[in-house]
Amino acid sequence: MEEQTQIKEISLPLYQAKGWMKLLGIVMIINGVVIALSIVGIIVAWLPIWLGVLLFQAASASEGAQFTGNKQQLVEALVKLKLYFVINGVLMVIALLFIGFSILIAGAGMFSVLGGH
Repeated sequence: MEEQTQIKEISLPLYQAKGWMKLLGIVMIINGVVIALSIVGIIVAWLPIWLGVLLFQAASASEGAQFTGNKQQLVEALVKLKLYFVINGVLMVIALLFIGFSILIAGAGMFSVLGGH
């Protein structure tokens, strides 16, 4: 009984954020579906859909942990959130590398045009 009370206390912040996690999850899934409507978007549409599903699953698991005090559901919620942030982090690093590379290419192009050589 003591462990269930601790699990409920620990899972409370996640439980309180479950509405926002579900809302963001649904919006990301819809975003992925809209992206999939384009020919090129089909290639990357699975990413926002997957991220949305992860958020929705984390919210549901945190709800279960809060109501039952089940340790496994709390761990599942945290694992889903961890994966969500790892994927977002990797995507952010890729985007930053792409932006940096684009700036270098654009700068080199401007330098060659303005340099006149």
